[in-house]
Amino acid sequence: MCVMQDIVVLTTLKMAKRHAYEAQFKLKAISYAEEHGNRAAAREFKINESMVRKWRKLENKLRQVKKTQLSFRGHKARWPELEERLERWIIEQRTSGRSVSTVTIRLKAVSLAEEMNIEHFQGGPSWCFRFMKRCHFSIRTRTTVAQQLPADYKEKLAIFRSYCSKHIGDKNIQPSHITNMDEVPLTFDIPVSHTVEKKGTSMVAIRTTGYEKSSFTVVLGCHANGQKLPPMVIFKRKTLPKEKFPAGIIIKANEKGWMDEEMMKEWLREVYVRRPGVFFFHASPSLLICDSMRAHLTADVKKLVKQMNCELAVIPGGLTKELQPLDIGVNRPFKVRLRAAWERWMTDGDHSFTKSGRQRRASYATICQWIVDAWANMSAGTVVRAFAKAGIISEEPHGTESDSDSEESEPGMFDGDLAQLFNSDTEDEDFDGFV
Repeated sequence: MCVMQDIVVLTTLKMAKRHAYEAQFKLKAISYAEEHGNRAAAREFKINESMVRKWRKLENKLRQVKKTQLSFRGHKARWPELEERLERWIIEQRTSGRSVSTVTIRLKAVSLAEEMNIEHFQGGPSWCFRFMKRCHFSIRTRTTVAQQLPADYKEKLAIFRSYCSKHIGDKNIQPSHITNMDEVPLTFDIPVSHTVEKKGTSMVAIRTTGYEKSSFTVVLGCHANGQKLPPMVIFKRKTLPKEKFPAGIIIKANEKGWMDEEMMKEWLREVYVRRPGVFFFHASPSLLICDSMRAHLTADVKKLVKQMNCELAVIPGGLTKELQPLDIGVNRPFKVRLRAAWERWMTDGDHSFTKSGRQRRASYATICQWIVDAWANMSAGTVVRAFAKAGIISEEPHGTESDSDSEESEPGMFDGDLAQLFNSDTEDEDFDGFV
């Protein structure tokens, strides 16, 4: 009897080890393939011919990354068509010399999403970061020099805060009567110092409209309870512009476009007097905090402040970044909103041109509307928090929402320096104007 047995032979296939190749190696293979062909390059570098073909298609991207980068692994675009259109738009804007910031990119992306009927698209900071990484965009920015504090700054901080605390306590001054005012200098046209641009670009130019020396001033005032006074704008003119201005803003003009003694007195009479519970010379006790600018400290200004039952608290020189609430936490987000309004106008607005082809600047009324909107959108929480950080009030009320609370963020997505750029393009630099 013959018994047949099936013999099963198991063979173990040894998987070929995958290799990761650096970008510089791939570029060498591409250069060799261009001269000798794909097959010859595969033999020379001991790789598959299909890899050579693949690398040649990626040549442009390979030349833009670090020489030591191994692959292009990462999340694929969820909306590739949107990102492709957005990338083309950015390149068009940069080709024409316009500045492009992350705020502009996010605004344009949301607009494109609406056009393409894409639902649930947020266009937040983290998405913008990933989009720029996929398209090899980077932010070009300048370094800034921080204000140097005086040697005895700690002692001066303590003295100023003690002075404010004493007057607030002695006269029972309410938060609605603790006020900070500050001037924000702006110009109609000044090139921003950073823009989104393709990596490796040697020349980064930004178009302007030629109004770099046309300046004006915005005077802001706010109270420790979060309330805001109407903004006052000082234009550099002999007479007021003959335009229809929006409500909620005070328009002034002088030859310098800057705060002087007369403008300071007008601010006190027309703006400061609007705080709650004030009947001009019969006002409740109050505290006005301002920097040591000469126009704030003249004899006539001090006399008028006294008549309004107000104590003047002058911040020592060099300490505004530590003691002035507007400088600490209000001016920056206010400028961010102005920048966003300007970018919408610059990219999507209807523009007129001179006979020589130069783009005209935004009108006085348009700029004033931007200022009114930006100031109205500042939350009370942001203002209160700034007073608390300055040490003027003891603590911030619980549950007070600030503008920074509503910012989109995904902790851990990227390092702090990059994260700050995506939360606000202007927070690390002085924004001085509109193109």
